[in-house]
Amino acid sequence: MSSRAVLEVIALGPEDAVAAQAGGADRLELVTDIAADGLTPPVAAFAGIRDAVDIPLRVMLRKRDGFAAGDAGALARAAGELRAAGADEFVLGFLDEDGGPDLESVERLLAELDGCRWTFHRAIDHAADRDSLRKQLAELPGLDTYLTAGSSDGVDDGLPTLVAEAARHGEPGYTQRLMVGGGLRLEHVPRLRAAGVDAFHIGGAARPAGWTGPVSAQAVREWRTVLDD
Repeated sequence: MSSRAVLEVIALGPEDAVAAQAGGADRLELVTDIAADGLTPPVAAFAGIRDAVDIPLRVMLRKRDGFAAGDAGALARAAGELRAAGADEFVLGFLDEDGGPDLESVERLLAELDGCRWTFHRAIDHAADRDSLRKQLAELPGLDTYLTAGSSDGVDDGLPTLVAEAARHGEPGYTQRLMVGGGLRLEHVPRLRAAGVDAFHIGGAARPAGWTGPVSAQAVREWRTVLDD
């Protein structure tokens, strides 16, 4: 494929960010508390990473493990503080108790984001109806990406869904970019690229020593090389 694929890497701090950029990452997802699957980082952490690199940063808006929004007011305040510090791209996504999109919480945050671009994250993989969720979110301002493994169990299980959704790109509800992440491995890349997927998200795959170790520029470069091949 001629188009360069987007490679997004999770960064927990400036050291991660510098290594990811050196390895060829196009964008970073900023989180804290990876044991809870990634929560909103402090403003100071965002500012430190922003000073360390010059690639785009998407900041997680999530205060608790799971896919319920919890205190939407606290999330909105955090979003406002991050915006004031210069954050202009975000990651969020909440489900209601029936497994549908929590539109009230999402729209409350979008009022703070004021048109910023954002990713609806892997909550989609836990939704009762992926297609319905996409169509309900389709016209929300700033939504340009879905981060998904195609399944709550990861990319191994979700590959058929990802390939099918990539084929629907451009249909109503399917205009946003499909970014694949969640148990993603290098051997998945050729099939996904052949299906038209052009965005990939890695976390643990960028850390040979595991989550207790830093991002490896060499590991990121290996992904960049495969994506560019």
